[in-house]
Amino acid sequence: MFGAAKALRDAGVLGLNERNANYIMRLNERRFYPRVDDKVLTKKISLAAGMAVPELYGVIDHQGDVRKFPEIVENLESFVVKPAAGSGGDGILVVTGRSTRKRDSFRLASGLLISTDEILHHLSNIVGGQYSLSGNPDKALIEYCVRFDPVFAEVSYQGVPDVRVIVYRGYPVMSMVRLPTRASDGKANLHQGAVGTGVDMGHGKTLIGVLGNEVVDEHPDTGALIAGLQIPGWEQILESSARAHEVTELGYLGVDIVIDRDLGPLILEMNARPGLNIQIANNTGLRSRLKRIDEIYNPADDPATRARIAQREFAV
Repeated sequence: MFGAAKALRDAGVLGLNERNANYIMRLNERRFYPRVDDKVLTKKISLAAGMAVPELYGVIDHQGDVRKFPEIVENLESFVVKPAAGSGGDGILVVTGRSTRKRDSFRLASGLLISTDEILHHLSNIVGGQYSLSGNPDKALIEYCVRFDPVFAEVSYQGVPDVRVIVYRGYPVMSMVRLPTRASDGKANLHQGAVGTGVDMGHGKTLIGVLGNEVVDEHPDTGALIAGLQIPGWEQILESSARAHEVTELGYLGVDIVIDRDLGPLILEMNARPGLNIQIANNTGLRSRLKRIDEIYNPADDPATRARIAQREFAV
């Protein structure tokens, strides 16, 4: 057991305890956590900083506001409902259209129909805190439904893929693309069965894929090859991720970005405690990259400079 742990450490793999003690606790002040834990606040500060995010159609703050839902979506064919303080994709409804026969019914990304009353009940559960991190009362967001870039069409099942970038002291250090599968119910969540694929930081191309603890070459549902995809807007993705450091004032964070076919990269959310599976997807440990940033760190570097440095330092 101890030999295996030493081997992983020697290989530069960052462990959970080390991540928490040496990076999250040291660089992420608790008073800044709401900036990433509350998706409404994340959207507001991102917009204030001029960053691209999915359009917000409305917010349900209290149980009495649930009845406003039909008015908010009256002229919308597609939208997403999500808890402001949720995690792991729980509580999210992705509506892709309306029923042609029943105007008060909506079609989910899975193809199933859901009635207005069922959505109202779901909104009530969100506001009641069923999906919040703390279990406390929450808010529900109704926002733009991303139409993902066609580059991912053959390697995604129903849902929207996203790009996770780990940012350390303002420098992007590692990235992966999370690809929805049938097992993950169309959600880009590795713990629920999505595929994670590493990314060449220098060129924005996908590398190997990982499903659970297994390395995979093909998407399990479509059979399409995972490696070698060129991620659109890669430089913009890196620069936006780097800017998230100034917006959140967190020294160690994850930035999740979706790529809309019309609008380009959009920041979906941020995370003060990003997971470590990204190392498996990249077949590379984080520790050596974090150490390299400590060696070259320059507080005068702006986000664009930090993005270029990431491309130079961590190209595969």
